[in-house]
Amino acid sequence: MLAVGADRQHGGNDGYDDDPDAHYSWDDTVPNARTVAVGDRIVLWDKEAVIGASLIEGIETSHAEKILYRCPRCNKADIKRRKRESPQFRCYPCSDTFDVAATRVGRVETFRSRHDANWIDLGRCLDGQTLRSLCVSPKSQLSMRLLRWDAFAEALCSAGRGQGAVFLEEASRWVQSRPGGHRHARVRVRVGQRGFRERLLASLGPVCAFTGPGPVAVLEAAHLYSYAAVGQHHDDGGLLLRRDVHRLFDQGDIAVDPRTLTISLRDELARYPGYAPLQGQPLATKLDRGHVGWIEKHWRQHRSDSP
Repeated sequence: MLAVGADRQHGGNDGYDDDPDAHYSWDDTVPNARTVAVGDRIVLWDKEAVIGASLIEGIETSHAEKILYRCPRCNKADIKRRKRESPQFRCYPCSDTFDVAATRVGRVETFRSRHDANWIDLGRCLDGQTLRSLCVSPKSQLSMRLLRWDAFAEALCSAGRGQGAVFLEEASRWVQSRPGGHRHARVRVRVGQRGFRERLLASLGPVCAFTGPGPVAVLEAAHLYSYAAVGQHHDDGGLLLRRDVHRLFDQGDIAVDPRTLTISLRDELARYPGYAPLQGQPLATKLDRGHVGWIEKHWRQHRSDSP
């Protein structure tokens, strides 16, 4: 899926409000609009490189009025704004160029994925050319296109990011194996999440388990396990984490060594002064036996190559 916000034009419209690590938006004017389903693994890129990958937990649908632009000569919608050339628009079907497009207001069905719970930041580890070669149709210009997942997972392994692919494969298999799995996944990350956070705040106080006390507004209820793969809120499987730390923990860049119960950073985080001091430090939150059990599983999942 191509995610470049308002710069992602299709069919002569004004783009979309993508937020790559949380949601992706499209409407029924986009090819493949209705082929995307809850439980699908998705990979987002920005034309230059991969951004990240996730598992679709839900798809919100609605309707909206939007301005659609067309070629004044052939009335086709396959037109694009040009950033550096004049006239402003170019029509690809008839090759006409023009500064003023024909417009109409159309009613469209809109879609928005929710995929924040399992988001994995891939650190631009694969460039755009590589990603195109991994598509079922490498020469496709569609903003949503099929990816050869096995080839993509192999490319991630070569780039040192193989654990991310394994994590999403496991979560995806669990969703698809459940009776009515798509319907269940549609609400899984929402039901009870607020209450889960409130209970953690009441029992642990406004404290990020890794960085210490902080404003309530920046603290998130973090699962020590994949909620998509378990489907339940376990109070002994949750800690409060600052948003950035939460993301790094989910992808294994920050973990807790179960032997010492101290913080462990991947080597690439050591060069950042905001994170480097955390290495080897004890947690700011007291852990119970349940927490330790989940932490051991998280360590095995993300640090299986560690001694």
